[in-house]
Amino acid sequence: MNIILSQQTRDIVKSTAPVLAEHGTTITTVFYRNLFEAHPELLNVFNHANQAQGRQQAALANAVYAAAVHIDNLENILPAVVQIAHKHVSLGIKPEHYPIVGEFLLKAIKEVLGDAATGEILTAWEEAYGVIADAFIGVEDSMYKEAREQENGWNFFKPFTVARKVQESGNITSFYLKPADGSNVPDYKPGQYISVRVLIPGEKYTMIRQYSLSQAPKPDEFRISVKREEANDPNGVVSVYLHNQVNEGDTLEVSAPAGEFLLDATKTTPVAFISGGVGITPMISMFETVANVTPDRPTVFLHSARNEALAAFTQDVEKHAAAMSNVKTKFFFSGGPDGVITGETLKNYVDITGDAYVCGPVPFMEAMIRELHALGMKEEQIHYEFFGPALQLDNH
Repeated sequence: MNIILSQQTRDIVKSTAPVLAEHGTTITTVFYRNLFEAHPELLNVFNHANQAQGRQQAALANAVYAAAVHIDNLENILPAVVQIAHKHVSLGIKPEHYPIVGEFLLKAIKEVLGDAATGEILTAWEEAYGVIADAFIGVEDSMYKEAREQENGWNFFKPFTVARKVQESGNITSFYLKPADGSNVPDYKPGQYISVRVLIPGEKYTMIRQYSLSQAPKPDEFRISVKREEANDPNGVVSVYLHNQVNEGDTLEVSAPAGEFLLDATKTTPVAFISGGVGITPMISMFETVANVTPDRPTVFLHSARNEALAAFTQDVEKHAAAMSNVKTKFFFSGGPDGVITGETLKNYVDITGDAYVCGPVPFMEAMIRELHALGMKEEQIHYEFFGPALQLDNH
C-alpha cells in the first residue's frame, strides 16, 4: 500500500486514536443510523442482523482505530484490508459506495465529539479516509477482475437453481446449487464461501448471507450447508427462510466464491481440521479435497457438536476417510461422555509440526487456538476464520 500522507495529517490522526478507542462504537452507531436514514437502499447490502447485535458497529470501530494506530505504516493493516475486501466483493460493494461512507463517517465523528472535532482533525481524517478507501477500491477492483475473468466467472449476483435439498442433521440442511443458465461453475479453493441474496416475502430489503462451500470443487455445482437459527434471532431470518420456504427447483441469487481461509492442497505435511457446530462446513470441503488430491497426507479430523442428532456429515467424514491412508477422525458430543475437545485431546491427536485449521463459534475457536499455541504451534501454522464481521480474536 503506497500511501502518501503529510506528516501533519499522520500526527493528527494518530493523536485521535485514544479518543476512537473510547468513543469508537458510539461514532459508528451514529454513522450507521444516519447513513441508513439518508441512503435506505444500502440496507439491501448490509447485514441487518449484525446491525441489530452491534457487531458491525464494533467491527468498523476496530477498523477505524487500527487505521489510526497504524497510519505511519498502513502495510500493517493490509491483511485485514484483504479479508474485508473479500467480503465486500462477495456483497457487491462498488467504488461509488465509498464517498457516501466517508461523508457519513466524518459527520458522525463531528456529531459525537462536538467541539473536540476541530476543522483540522476533520480535514486530516478526510484525507486519511480517502487514501484508505482508494486502497480498498484498488484491491477490490483486482478481485472483481479475477472473479470475472476466470472460467465460468461473473461479478455481483447470478441466478442459481436449487438442484437438491438434503437434511444433514437436526439443524443443518445442504443446498446443491447449479447456474440457472446451464453453465458450469468456476473452480474455487476449499474453505471459500459464496454470498446468497434473497428477497423474503414481506421484507422491504434484500438480505445477503455468506455460506462456506461445503464440498470439494465440482465442475457443475456448489453446495452450501445452512444451520437453521432460531426464528426470533436476527441471524435466523435468512436461515429459517431457506429451510422452510426454499425448495428444489427454486432460484437463489449467488455471488462468485471469495475468501482467504484456504487449504493449501499442494502440501503433504500433517494437517488437522478442528471444528465446532456449523464450523464443520468449510472443513468438509478441505477434508474431501485432501482425500481426492493427497490421500496419503497425515490428517486429523476433530469435530464437536452438542449431540448426535446435531452432528452433520458423519457419513461424509467416514466416506472420505476410507480413501485416505493416514487419518484419524473423532466426533465429540458436549452433552455426552466424551465431552468437549480439550488441550489433552489436541495433544493426543495433532502433529504440531504441521498445520491446523480451526472454525466454529468464537469461544470455541479462542479455546482451540490458545491450546494449540500452548502445545507449541506458531501463529503461521494455525489458520482460522469466523463467520460474521471481522472481530478481533482474543487468543493470547
